Amino acid sequence: MTKPTQIDPPQLFRSPAFAQGMLAPAGPVLYVGGQNGTDAEGALLKGLRAQTEQALRNVLAVLADAGTDAEHVVKLTIHLAPGIDPTDAYAATREVWGDHRTAVTVLTVAPARPGALVEIDAIAAVPAA
Repeated sequence: MTKPTQIDPPQLFRSPAFAQGMLAPAGPVLYVGGQNGTDAEGALLKGLRAQTEQALRNVLAVLADAGTDAEHVVKLTIHLAPGIDPTDAYAATREVWGDHRTAVTVLTVAPARPGALVEIDAIAAVPAA
C-alpha cells in the first residue's frame, strides 16, 4: 500500500503544518477514538503542552498497535477546551508529531473530562501486511 497523498490546490494557501486534503489509498482504515493527555494509569497530565504531547503519544500508540504510523494518517481532529489558543496547541505538537502534514480540523469544545485541555482523534490508512 502506498502512503496517502497530500492534496494542496495551487489556488489555496499551502500551510507548512497541514494539507488541504488527503487522498487515501484503498484498504483498511483505522479510526482512532479521541485521546486525552492521560498516562497509562489514566492520570491527566498538567498543562496544555504536556497534555497535547501525551494525547499525540496515545494516538501514535494506537496507530502502532494497528500496524500503521503518522505517515499514514489522513485526518486529525483536535478538540481544544474554550480559551485555548490553537497556535499554542500546535507548538506543542511539533516534538511528538514531527513534520507529518495531514488534513486537520481544530474545534473548541467543552471537554468531556474535567481538566482536559485537548482531545485528539485520527483517521489512518493501514498498510497491507
